[in-house]
Amino acid sequence: MKDDKFDSFIELLYQTHRAEWEATPSIRDCVGWLSDLFEFLFPNNRSNKLSIYGGHLKKNQIDLENILLSYLDSRDIDIQKAVNLFYDSLDEIYQNLRLDASLIYDKDPAATSVHEVIVSYPGFYAIAVYRIANKLTQAAIPILPRILSEHAHGKTGVDIHPKATIGVPFCIDHGTGIVIGATTIIGKYVTIYQGVTLGASQVSKELSETKRHPTVEDNVIIYARSTILGGRTLIGHHSIIGGSVFLTKSVQPYSHVFNTHQLRIEVKEGVQ
Repeated sequence: MKDDKFDSFIELLYQTHRAEWEATPSIRDCVGWLSDLFEFLFPNNRSNKLSIYGGHLKKNQIDLENILLSYLDSRDIDIQKAVNLFYDSLDEIYQNLRLDASLIYDKDPAATSVHEVIVSYPGFYAIAVYRIANKLTQAAIPILPRILSEHAHGKTGVDIHPKATIGVPFCIDHGTGIVIGATTIIGKYVTIYQGVTLGASQVSKELSETKRHPTVEDNVIIYARSTILGGRTLIGHHSIIGGSVFLTKSVQPYSHVFNTHQLRIEVKEGVQ
């Protein structure tokens, strides 16, 4: 590419993306803020002591304010009010996450402790980032929640939209490939395995303000690779959805839904 053509291309990129840069926070700063907050809530360093927690949290709060100031107009959103609203809910976030971790521990025979779940389970990390991003969404903070949820998606393979409504406690076991859409409603004591999709039956921009994703009531188990679609689809409480099920209609409470595909196994004599 000749120098004059290259310079024109660079100018085009700059002019095209300048407004987008001004309306987007630094992804590195966002992920750094999230990591510091997670470390504050669940420290894994023995040197962390209660005496420094206040300073850690204050720095984290200032970092969030600076992130929001970098891309939001204070005439459109009260940044200080939004930040205060989020940190006022931090105790609730923490208590809910402890309950989530305890449920994962109770559900997984391979888990040796709640602490192991917290420090090493991708399903727990995905839930933790969701609960943080969801509170930011409730504080009317744009863009940042999606950056955080996509960070967790890339790290865990679990894609939870921050606008989804998920009760406490919630269990994700072997989470890779899970998709939970924005208008999904999930009750308490729900367990979801890998590859589950709670999605929309229609993908249309005109439906963006309607309920497009399923409702899952309390005490439901959804096994691996099942797909449940539609805003009117309701999974009744205490139901079990077996593996590889495809559902676009509601099921009553206490239902057991299984795929009828039959597996045939033959053992031939003399063959090992």
